Amino acid sequence: MITHQKPTFPSDFVWGFATSAPQIEGAGHDDGKSPSVWDHFASQLGKIHNNDNLNVACQHYRYFKEDAALMGSLGTKNYRLSIAWPRILPGGDGTVNQKGVDFYHRLFDALLENGITPWVTMFHWDLPQVLEDRFGGWRDRRIVEAFANYADTIVKAYGDRVKNWITLNEISCFTYYAYGTGVKAPGLKLPEGIVNQTYHHALLSHGQAVRAVREHGGAGARVGLTDNTLVGVPVSETDEDIAAARAYFIEANCRTIDPIFRGHYHPDYLQSAGANAPRFLADDFALISQPTDFLGMNLYSGLFVRAARNGAKYEVLGFPPSYPQADNTWQKIMPQVLYWGPRLAVELCGTRAVYITENGCGYDDVPSADGEVIDLHRRDLLRNYLGELHRAILDGVPVKGYFLWSFMDNFEWEDGYNRRFGAVYCNYRTFKRTPKLSARWYSKVMASNSLV
Repeated sequence: MITHQKPTFPSDFVWGFATSAPQIEGAGHDDGKSPSVWDHFASQLGKIHNNDNLNVACQHYRYFKEDAALMGSLGTKNYRLSIAWPRILPGGDGTVNQKGVDFYHRLFDALLENGITPWVTMFHWDLPQVLEDRFGGWRDRRIVEAFANYADTIVKAYGDRVKNWITLNEISCFTYYAYGTGVKAPGLKLPEGIVNQTYHHALLSHGQAVRAVREHGGAGARVGLTDNTLVGVPVSETDEDIAAARAYFIEANCRTIDPIFRGHYHPDYLQSAGANAPRFLADDFALISQPTDFLGMNLYSGLFVRAARNGAKYEVLGFPPSYPQADNTWQKIMPQVLYWGPRLAVELCGTRAVYITENGCGYDDVPSADGEVIDLHRRDLLRNYLGELHRAILDGVPVKGYFLWSFMDNFEWEDGYNRRFGAVYCNYRTFKRTPKLSARWYSKVMASNSLV
């Protein structure tokens, strides 16, 4: 008789869902909240698909208790969320908005009542627009002081119940794509030197967040960065192609890896940037490189690499037109990134623990006649990705947890509400939440701590 051994994860493995405040909360102008750069960006015609905005979103600000109960009913024990900076400090700094502070107290109460541990991202792209107007947002070093004040405020307010802190979400998205390409808020196309400076200020703000947690987080507080790390998957698992994947990882991520984990910019990066290299002070890297407790990795896709034939360190292969992808065109389906991403991060960064803080897929889900969303494509994608993550753990990579993006459909940045990443379907007219087939399947995964 053939017996089936289900791939089982470590007994202390962390399973959860992830969201961000601007994408689900709504209440964009309620109870003292000021506009974020995304509120302002979305107000400009043609910037967001269908001219959608964040004003209402999923009305999580109104339905947070019901959302916490729904998460609990699915067996969720951990939830990664973010705090909206402009809801806490509408002026960017200065006077605290007590109504904003109180909202997150109520949210944390609801989560804890449902047995759910919060994992809080301090910044998930929603910079107060007032700081962009006042001095150019991430372009100006004054942003670091403003962020330090914000970090101190929220850690002091919530540190008694929040013990898992994430400093920043995906630095490149709110620096390079925001100030360099213009596709994300505030939607600017500025010279390379200015863009590199925004990145340096973000690294300094990460350091201030780590400092805030160490000073005010209390016993048991942990902190790390979430990075949308670029991963090259070796075409063949031979020594030559694996060496190519390592070389790609170092070169593609050195602007983050070296300052945070080695306390300096990689000399190759400074040389390639030349006159556009960021300006920094001698003691900046002492702040940036303070030890963290984990690295969060947002991994959806990657690139295939192999040993180069022309003496280069690696060769990146282009995708053929028929290569499988999700409905969001940037997401080529590559389960192997959940193996090679954590493995290379541990080998090359020396981080002690990795959490997959985002992984998922965007599809144009449509309910069937009876209201069920049979998203077998999402279920199949997730199972294949998790299989590769399990392989990494078997090979000794210290992957400690996985957060599915996203708990429910939401505002997907420049794609508006057209692209659905949720395991729970959100009806944007009635705001009814309906767990999709993938949510029911993932619930069983969490309950059994294994692939089912």
